[in-house]
Amino acid sequence: MTSVASPRSPVPVARLSSFYFFYYAALGAFTPYWSLYLQSRGMGVTAISVMMSLWYATRVIAPSTWTSLAALSPRPIRWLRIGCVLTVVSFAGFLPPQPQWMLYAVMVGFCFFYNAVMPQFESITLTHLGSDSHRYGMIRVWGSLGFIAVVMLFGWLIERHGAAGLPWWMLPLFVLMTGAAFCNRYARHIGTHAAHVQGFWAIVRRPPVLAFFVAAFLEQLSFGPYYTFFSIYMEHHGYGAAMLGLMWTVGVVFEVAVFFLIAGFFRRWDASWLLIVSMASAALRWWATALWPENLPVMLAAQATHCLGFAAFFASAMQLLARYFPGNLNGHGQGLFYGFSSGLGGVLGALIAGQLWHFGDGKVAFIAGGCFALAGALIAFCFVPERKQS
Repeated sequence: MTSVASPRSPVPVARLSSFYFFYYAALGAFTPYWSLYLQSRGMGVTAISVMMSLWYATRVIAPSTWTSLAALSPRPIRWLRIGCVLTVVSFAGFLPPQPQWMLYAVMVGFCFFYNAVMPQFESITLTHLGSDSHRYGMIRVWGSLGFIAVVMLFGWLIERHGAAGLPWWMLPLFVLMTGAAFCNRYARHIGTHAAHVQGFWAIVRRPPVLAFFVAAFLEQLSFGPYYTFFSIYMEHHGYGAAMLGLMWTVGVVFEVAVFFLIAGFFRRWDASWLLIVSMASAALRWWATALWPENLPVMLAAQATHCLGFAAFFASAMQLLARYFPGNLNGHGQGLFYGFSSGLGGVLGALIAGQLWHFGDGKVAFIAGGCFALAGALIAFCFVPERKQS
């Protein structure tokens, strides 16, 4: 495999970081509190699970669709900006009073465009980093900082004013995200690789690569109960909105620490081993959540492992995607990762969580999540690491 690249320019850390900051700041409102907002609109558990599954369902098609359109365009950065503008426009549909059936339509449009832009932006970031992909965490950490800030602020707002105003508070974050998109562009040194010789799907069919995508799918499947019902689950066990905000914040604070430190880990250990450890830790986390939800120290400790189950997993996945899909293939790899692993895994995880929720008031759903994460860790252990041939 050969690559041709022009001299590299300095990495625009501030511009890249600003997009992550505002994108994940908005996600910091959406992930922990959107189910509470839907509940304030009169939706029941089943309706909320279907609504949240739309977030993951659009992930199945939006990333690959958008990265393919960008790859075909002479100016691919336009697609990032178009996607961000359409995110703002579609999200504004939540502001006026809507019948429930209309909320589903608005949710589909918003989730499609919001999910479409990040895989393309991940590819933009990796093209700037090139062989320094271990520095990814130092840029991505700003997304976690934005997430923390909004989780804390919005938890306080919801505690005092209720969740009905959530869309009004979130809209400015999407506007700022769009502004950051207009400040960014692709690196000029993108390599050209022999894609026609090896082919994208030929890479995907390699056992370590295929196992990576399956393991990532199972990891995302395991997060279904957490992303869909964790806030409701904790509320059921007596925790208020402020304490919910603290729990989400604890997880992301440790996530920030991992993103700051993980470059040093990658200099010593291969990303595939950290991927395995992160999935095993997720299994323990979901089982602890199922068995001891009213034990605050246990729950805070479980939330702290978010630094492994999410941050270490995600940073390791980016390392492996940069290795498996170099240069102009990376956008397609990102699209498949977000579409199949995160998208399909997410929608099935949300739907399975909804079906299992009434068994033990969520306990069985979290136990199942732990089993999915353990299965992913075992598959990754057997196939993903590159082992020396004897």
